Amino acid sequence: MNSYDVIVIGGGLTGSVLSYELAKKKVKVLLLEKDASLNNATTSSYGGISYWGGTDKLTNQLCEEGINIYRNLREELSENIEFRELDLLFTIDPSQDVEKLIADYQKFYIKPEFLNIDESKQLEPLLNPNAISGCLKFPQGHVNPEKMILAYQKQFIKLGGKIEKELVTFIKNKHNKIEGIQTNKNIYFSPQVIISAGAFSKQLLENLGLNLPIYFSHAQLIKIPSSEIKLRTLVMPCTSKRLDTEKEITGEERISMWKNPNNEIHSDVLEAGAIQFLDGSFCLGQISQIITNIDTSINSKVSERRIREAIAKVLPSLSVLQGTWYNCQVAFSQEMPFQARKIEEIEGLSLFSGFTSPFVFVPPLARHFAHYLVENKDSIIEQLPSLR
Repeated sequence: MNSYDVIVIGGGLTGSVLSYELAKKKVKVLLLEKDASLNNATTSSYGGISYWGGTDKLTNQLCEEGINIYRNLREELSENIEFRELDLLFTIDPSQDVEKLIADYQKFYIKPEFLNIDESKQLEPLLNPNAISGCLKFPQGHVNPEKMILAYQKQFIKLGGKIEKELVTFIKNKHNKIEGIQTNKNIYFSPQVIISAGAFSKQLLENLGLNLPIYFSHAQLIKIPSSEIKLRTLVMPCTSKRLDTEKEITGEERISMWKNPNNEIHSDVLEAGAIQFLDGSFCLGQISQIITNIDTSINSKVSERRIREAIAKVLPSLSVLQGTWYNCQVAFSQEMPFQARKIEEIEGLSLFSGFTSPFVFVPPLARHFAHYLVENKDSIIEQLPSLR
């Protein structure tokens, strides 16, 4: 009989890490992933670990726990996930108020160091000095996203976990109590289901009649194959426009737009960023668009041109490298930088999704959430607001 203690929906970073942490606690777990190969938001990401980015006691603790996990993760997983620590440079546009930016960034767990143009150029020679008035420098961690997911999944299977590449079509519940999952191939039984399906979490919740604060954006970037050009740092623009837009787009007055999905662009944010992986390949971008239709069609030629034009101003040598344009959907949540809670309306249903800065928050929160599900208590999870 296809029966499990827990079924986790979504084989990206969130679902894979949580499944592993549950399996470590001797829980019989089935991990369901709709794609036959790795093809999710995690694999189309920079892999940056922003452990400087906590803004309160809770997120500060998670940032500290997160980076400490990474510093020991290669030994724990027995796999090379290409973890390293490097500098993150937030480039400051000449039109921006430097003093105000420095003041705005004092709220974070680790405070930034301001670098003038010469200091920025010395640290990152590829920067165009005429396009910046300096940079804010943060310590940053970095991993290879795909290798990290595969490493967690490999250890999950070694612990007795099961992975099936099947599309979830229905979450079975009776009298608001979870019974299991129906996929395009099978029926699986379990008293507990955890939704960790990224942007598709919203759709699964709506199918159950639940309107919870999980949303998504359409992210677009360019992947560049290995090059002899060397980027020393992770470069991003010094702006919070994307995060500010996500907050604005989830206000009460905007909820109705998510109930009637369409192809209208409600928000469009372009960030001229770049990261180089240890194999010499790059990610350039990104554009973040909030469009409520998850299946909307993006004009790849226009998107790629916009990204290259933005990169050309800050990192001109990278803008001409040939690569492939990618589009994926990225989940985010309202108010909190993640959602990790049981859903009170349906017994046995939980949500582990909507992560901003997932690489720093997912590993520590997965450990806390797994402990919470098994022991029914955890000091971190109990601090989180209920899902309403």
